[in-house]
Amino acid sequence: MSAWVSVCTKGQLISERGVAVLVHDQQVALFRVTGADGSDFVYAVGHRDPFADANVIARGIVGSVGSGSEQRDTVASPMYKHVFDLATGECLTDPSERIPVYRTWIAGGVVYVHPVPLAPSLVA
Repeated sequence: MSAWVSVCTKGQLISERGVAVLVHDQQVALFRVTGADGSDFVYAVGHRDPFADANVIARGIVGSVGSGSEQRDTVASPMYKHVFDLATGECLTDPSERIPVYRTWIAGGVVYVHPVPLAPSLVA
């Protein structure tokens, strides 16, 4: 179960919007975030909001905190508005919770997600 899973094309992802995909038996939220320099990155995090116990993260509001090299891309859950760091899964409004983070890979315009989430110690 460690093979990369193709989930969509990069062109199907709208910048700053989330989409839910199924990676094996896990619901994963994908976010295409465009930087100030025009580059984009696709984040993959768990779709389940740990506070609401509902699969809603892909419907959250994308934003960022910090500035310059300290800027962090985030998503605010639509349920209770908890803010999660898209790169680490850390909840910035309540550090007692976090969401899983998955590796992404783009090849030939296809977005792949690794089905095994990163360990929190590897993304912090």
